[in-house]
Amino acid sequence: MTTPRRMMPDLTTLQSFESAARHGSFTRAAVELNLTQSAVSRQIKELEGQLGVLLFERVRQRAILSDAGKRLLPEARRLLHQTEEMMMRAAAGADATATLSVATLPTFGSRWLTPRLPSFLSANPGAILDISSRSEPFDFEQESFDLAIHYGQPIWARATCTFLCGEVVVPVASPRLLRAMPAFEPVELAGKPLLHLATRPRLWPKWFETSGIDAAPSYRGNRFDQLSMIIEASVAAMGFALLPLYLIEEELNSGVLQIVFDRPMPTENSYYVVTPDGKREHALGLSFTDWLLSQVSSREPT
Repeated sequence: MTTPRRMMPDLTTLQSFESAARHGSFTRAAVELNLTQSAVSRQIKELEGQLGVLLFERVRQRAILSDAGKRLLPEARRLLHQTEEMMMRAAAGADATATLSVATLPTFGSRWLTPRLPSFLSANPGAILDISSRSEPFDFEQESFDLAIHYGQPIWARATCTFLCGEVVVPVASPRLLRAMPAFEPVELAGKPLLHLATRPRLWPKWFETSGIDAAPSYRGNRFDQLSMIIEASVAAMGFALLPLYLIEEELNSGVLQIVFDRPMPTENSYYVVTPDGKREHALGLSFTDWLLSQVSSREPT
C-alpha cells in the first residue's frame, strides 16, 4: 500500500518545524534557516493543515509546542537525521567501487575491529566503510545499516546471526595496584576494590562462584557503563576488573595491565555478525563477514 502523496513530508517544512521547536521562536528559526519569519510561519501552517493538528501555541511572543507538536518532534528529528546521513554516505561513496555501513558495539569497534580494518581495505581497494557504534539491537528498517556486530544471543528480528566468537574474561589489575594491594589467593579479591560493568552486574559474583568463593561482597565497587571506561579505570589503578582478553591485548603486551589469577571464565553470550534479511546478497557485506571470520580464526580473540 503506497502512502498518499499529500501525506509525504516536505523536508524544508520539517526543518522549519524542528528549528522553531528548538528555538521556541519563528523569528529565530527564520534567521537560522535564512528565511523570512512569514515564510517559516506559512510552512508550519501548511504542515498543521496537512496533519490536521495544531503544532504550536503562541504564548507571550513565544512558540510553545502543543502536545501534538511534542509527539511529532522526535520523529521529525529522526527523519531529518536519516536524510542527512543518507546524503553524507552518498557523497562519501561517490567515487567508491562499493560502500558498506556497519553498526558495531563501541568498545569492540574501537579496540578490536578498527585496528584490523586496514587489512580489509587493502584487500578491497576502492571500498568505503561507514562504521557507527550501537550498544543495543535496533530495527534495520529504521536504520539503514548493511551489517551489525552484536553481543548476546543469536536473536535479531528480520535478520540472520552468524557466530563470530565467544568471550572469555580474566581478572586484571595494574602493576601499581598490585604493589599496593597484593593478592595471593582469589578469595582475597572479594575484599578489594572491584570495577563493575553496569550492564553485566553479575560478572564478578559469577567469577567468584566458579572459583568456589562466597560472592556476597562482590557487588561492591565503582560501576561504569562501557568496557572502555573500565579498561581505563584499571590502568589508572582504580580497582580490579574482569575484562575480555581480546579487548586488552595491547595493555597486556605492554604490561600496563596484568592478569591477576589465571582463572579465565567464558561468559554466557557470544559475538555475532548480523545481516538484515534484505542484505543477504550484499557482495561487500559477504566479503566483510568472511574477513571477520578469518580474523577470528587466525588469531582467536577469546
